[in-house]
Amino acid sequence: MLRLLLILTLLTTTLACGSKAEAKSGEAIAVERCEEVLVGATDTASYMPLLRGKRVAVLANHTAMFDTQEHIVDMMHREGINLVGIFAPEHGFRGSVEAGVVVRNSVDERTGVPILSLYTGTKRRPSDEVMRSFDLLVVDMQDVGLRFYTYYITMLQIMEACADFGQQVVVLDRPNPNGHYVDGPTLDMKYKSGVGWIPIPVVHGLTMGEIARMAIGEGWVPEVPLTVIRCRNYDHSTHYTLPIAPSPNLPTQHSIYLYPSTCLFEGTVLSMGRGTDAPFEIYGHPDMRGYDFEFTPQPNAGSKNPPHQGVVCYGVDLRGVSDADIWAKGVNIEYLVDAYNNLKLGDKFFKSVFEKLIGVSYVREMIIAGHTADEIKARWADDVERFKQQRRKYLLYKE
Repeated sequence: MLRLLLILTLLTTTLACGSKAEAKSGEAIAVERCEEVLVGATDTASYMPLLRGKRVAVLANHTAMFDTQEHIVDMMHREGINLVGIFAPEHGFRGSVEAGVVVRNSVDERTGVPILSLYTGTKRRPSDEVMRSFDLLVVDMQDVGLRFYTYYITMLQIMEACADFGQQVVVLDRPNPNGHYVDGPTLDMKYKSGVGWIPIPVVHGLTMGEIARMAIGEGWVPEVPLTVIRCRNYDHSTHYTLPIAPSPNLPTQHSIYLYPSTCLFEGTVLSMGRGTDAPFEIYGHPDMRGYDFEFTPQPNAGSKNPPHQGVVCYGVDLRGVSDADIWAKGVNIEYLVDAYNNLKLGDKFFKSVFEKLIGVSYVREMIIAGHTADEIKARWADDVERFKQQRRKYLLYKE
């Protein structure tokens, strides 16, 4: 079973805690501030009037909770909003489908609203008939802030379709759990794919609402009427704990923090822990030597056919690495370099999807040539600074 994401109940709020200096009697005193972070869905006064009298479609999944007990779709249905369709991204409307598996059309049992897949593996936008069936699209999904995490791609694809048919898009924003930093190379668009759609770094630091604004502003998607319902009591220094796992193989907050680095193993011959109770928190291979830690991937709810299924893998357990250490390293290539040097497979260490994940050709080349992780990271430093400047006018929250 998936381990719960740090807390046992579904919540749509967390505490934004930080410190600020206040002068008192000539001394600097650290004062702790904790405020409840409120997701966009809770600000009904700002968006429900936009939905009244409209045919509304919703792009959402299991993370779109209105409050601790009720999904956004259930709330809208209860409030009499004319819901004509629910679009389901990767992992499905209820979030139980493993990565890349075809999500079939169905009907939501609670509301009777048709569920229409946007992730079929072939067609990545609704039919013209479906597009003509609604006037306004509501988007509410919890992203994790990475270029290869597909929820933002699904949003941009349907935004393109909405531009063609003149529909308004309303994004109910949610905090980015990796929103406090930017790191990694910017995508070389020759590697554009279903795991990388726009020229942004691996860790972009944007919320879904900010991505939507930037995609329109930079011309990455056509102009579409867009309204973003902002989070309250949130900024980009907030370390936001997700109240519910965003997908089957990111079951813990710690896995979400490691994901920018360990997901890169998807582009190699290693196991990144799929088929275990610690996906993206461990990695290994049957032929790795010098490691005491071992694990054996087996089919489970998140992965029916995990890499190296049923074979003992030797490698590294990252569950003891502190969050602070992960944040300090950012996108950490050390794991890749160490594994590459251990296995001594040369270019056979990599799969073709590696460039689609990392976004550039030079990382593979530099690893094979024997460069250190620090030397590789220095190569993309300018990308990070350029992107920070480029994105600034689209930010909705203080950096």
